[in-house]
Amino acid sequence: MSDIKQEKILVLPLVLAIIAFFAEHSLLEAGRIVSLLGAAVLVGGILVASMRVAHHAEILAHKVGDPYGTMILTLSAVAVEVLILAIMMGGEESPTLVRDTIYSAVMLDINGILGLAALLGGLKHGEQPYNDDSGKTYGVMILTAMGISMIVPEFVPDAKWTYYSAFTIFAMLALYAVFLRMQVGQHSYFFSYSYPRRAASSAKDDAPAEEEHSVATSIAIIIIGVVVIGILAEFMSVLMGEGLRGTGAPPAIMAILVASISAAPEIITALKAALHNRMQATVNIAMGASLSTVILTVPVMEAIALYTGQPFIMAMSPVQTVMVTITLIAAAINLNDGETNAIEGMTHFVLFATFIMLSALGL
Repeated sequence: MSDIKQEKILVLPLVLAIIAFFAEHSLLEAGRIVSLLGAAVLVGGILVASMRVAHHAEILAHKVGDPYGTMILTLSAVAVEVLILAIMMGGEESPTLVRDTIYSAVMLDINGILGLAALLGGLKHGEQPYNDDSGKTYGVMILTAMGISMIVPEFVPDAKWTYYSAFTIFAMLALYAVFLRMQVGQHSYFFSYSYPRRAASSAKDDAPAEEEHSVATSIAIIIIGVVVIGILAEFMSVLMGEGLRGTGAPPAIMAILVASISAAPEIITALKAALHNRMQATVNIAMGASLSTVILTVPVMEAIALYTGQPFIMAMSPVQTVMVTITLIAAAINLNDGETNAIEGMTHFVLFATFIMLSALGL
């Protein structure tokens, strides 16, 4: 009962989901402004649910330690993203929605989350240590996964997309299977860092206060939160799409919104970890979320495309390819020495600002 009382704030997004279910058509018929207002309210509900997901992911991270805690958080975010994309693919959305969402997620995770966290953490603590093996491992796997699934398809003839799509599913699952074995098996030390006693004590002091939650309770609340976020996001996407129809808004705005929704819990947790001088958790979240987004979202969406017989565009545009290339080169250089600082954070955050500007220009 005490657990239920502590989670009473989740009643708000649940109530919003029920209201949206019954009022969706009325809101759509009320016009563009009302639709946009309704979408904004639902975004607020999504953020409330995301806060609880992030909180319980932090509890799990403190209880089971890295990389398990942050892995749970990134997998939760990917589940939200896949759920939203699967729902939106059933509508009349752009054939580039999946591609643009994955691209936006990578820009948000590496340049936005990691950049801002390293910048703020660097300004507060100076150089922040982490295990450089994690950065190198994440970087090369993200490059490989994006190259296979989002660059090579540019050269695959349309008549043979089914063969390459099936191969992509196999390749992504094989990569993830090996990565998962590494992350939780014999190479798990790649993704952890032994902080000095004082820093470890400080991190323990910063742990969430509700330590009486069991691991099972936290996992259950995370699952409930993800489901609620998915339901709210479905109604939000319909209202937002109707509100933006004919306004000339950049076509990538829905992709950025989907990526931002799925990353909301990660953003909160990663920034708090950096400000508490726990950069390893931040690296695991930002880079792990990017990798999980590519390596898990792609096979699910490709499988849906094969099942429905409706292909979608996965090959990145020239501008997107250049931005991903610059991002991964910068990450390879910055994450090579086992310490982050404000300058490295600023380079990634400027790249994130560039991504936003290019998206606003419709590029």
